[in-house]
Formats: sequence, structure tokens, C-alpha cells
Amino acid sequence: MTFRPDAKLDPGQVQDRRGRRTRGGGIAIGGGLGGLVLLVALTLLSGGNLGDIMGGLTGGPGTDAGPASSDLVQECETGADANERQDCRIVGFVNSVQAYWTDAFEASGQSYTEADTVLFTDGVNTECGSASSAVGPFYCPLDQTIYIDLGFFEQLETQFGAEGGELAEAYVVAHEYGHHVQNLLGFLDAGRDAGAEGDAVRTELQADCFAGVWTGNAVDTDYLEPITQEQIDQALDAASVIGDDHIQEQTQGEVNQETWTHGSSEQRQQWFTTGLEQQDPDACNTFEADI
Repeated sequence: MTFRPDAKLDPGQVQDRRGRRTRGGGIAIGGGLGGLVLLVALTLLSGGNLGDIMGGLTGGPGTDAGPASSDLVQECETGADANERQDCRIVGFVNSVQAYWTDAFEASGQSYTEADTVLFTDGVNTECGSASSAVGPFYCPLDQTIYIDLGFFEQLETQFGAEGGELAEAYVVAHEYGHHVQNLLGFLDAGRDAGAEGDAVRTELQADCFAGVWTGNAVDTDYLEPITQEQIDQALDAASVIGDDHIQEQTQGEVNQETWTHGSSEQRQQWFTTGLEQQDPDACNTFEADI
């Protein structure tokens, strides 16, 4: 996914807390890498779910101490920078996603509230509690912020077998911003009942659909070059490997639909594709559709 070299990035939408020590509640999610896959199976791309796993988090927001590892303001200025560096690429994705939703809300007579993205390493303190990188990318509705450890994208390939690629990364970012949009529209509290057709799955599939909607409109935000089919396939591949059925097969050797929280590989691909093709958030009413 190539950025227009002369596109102007706004790194002010992304906070860089990489390399900081975590104080306050500390990092409560244990188990090390051995427990990573099972934990991610429950919380990966969970958005509003973070409040549901407070047993795996500790304390309140606390503080992050120490210097950041880089200065995004100075190093991520243009699309050319985004084409060279992963952290600048995330800045560009955040800028494009929020530019789209700002226009979409305005077109419907509403006002979009921007959400920050925080890049961190190992662990981070949030208004939802302290979390380790094992949680995966997540959205905290209490502070309206997305949190990402960039090491997750490598794990997506090495541990889940994803193909990887820039649009796979963009899909993850856009999915989390989908949860922010749900929060603004009042959909995020629709319910967290597990199961193949439960509200938890419907919430996640709507965020996938919103990610697809942004993808279908991304070029119009003036940050990105036209998206290729190969890049779309990268996003679909990422959606597939984080389907509940795929993760359960990897970690348990069997599939149990009653415990699904995010949807099957097929469902996640289907709803991303729906958003991509329809390019309209109104096509993403997973709460009433046959999923």
C-alpha cells in the first residue's frame, strides 16, 4: 500500500511511548509467549473488549515513565517517510482513516471526534487499566485511544501464518478505529454475548466492515495511491488468520462456535469485503443482518 510521496502527514494524531517504563498498576497479563496465542484468541483486535478482561489487567491508568524512542513529529512528515518506515506508515494510516470518518460523519450531519493512537513496547497504562503487548492491538473506550505494539505485526506472520503486508497493517488500524466509530455512534455497548451469532461477534464484524469501508474510500483521502488486488488480498489474509475458528484449530485442535467472540475466518473476510465493495457505513449493520 503506497503513500503519495508528497502527502503531508500529521504525526500529532499518534503518540510514541515506545521504550518507556510502565509505572502504576504494572503489567498484569502473564504467561509469557507460551500463553500469547490463547490470550490473543480472546482479546485480539478486541476494541471495547478490554473492559471485559480487567481480570487480566491491573490497577488504574498509572503513568508511563522515560523518554520515547523516537520523535515522530520530526521523522514522519510526508508520504515518502511512510513508504520508508513502519511507524510513519501507521501515522499515515491513522491520518487517512480519520480523514475519511471526519468526512463521513459530516456528510450525515454529525461531528467526528478524533481518537489518538499510542505506539508502545511491551506494556502500556490506559484508562482501562494496564495491559501487556500480549493483548494485541486494542481500543480503550474510556480514553478513546487505540494502542498498538508494532511487534504485533511480526507475530501475526510468525505465529498466525499471515502473509503480512502494508494493507494487512492498515486493516488492523482501521478495525480499531471502527471500534471508535462504534463508540461514537453508541454501538459498542450492544452486548458481549459469545457465540457464532452473538453480539460480541456482530460487534467485531461491524468493525471489520467499517475497515473495509475505509479501504474502499482510502484513495479519496489524498494520502494513498490506488490500492491493488494483491494488497486487498493481504488484508483478507489477515482477516482469515485471526478468525476464531482458525485460532481455535491452532491452539486447541478443535472448533467451538459457542465461545466465538470475533467471528470465523469466512465471516471476517465477508464483512470486510462487504464494506470494501459497498463503500458505505450503512451497509455494515451486522446487528440486524444474517451473519
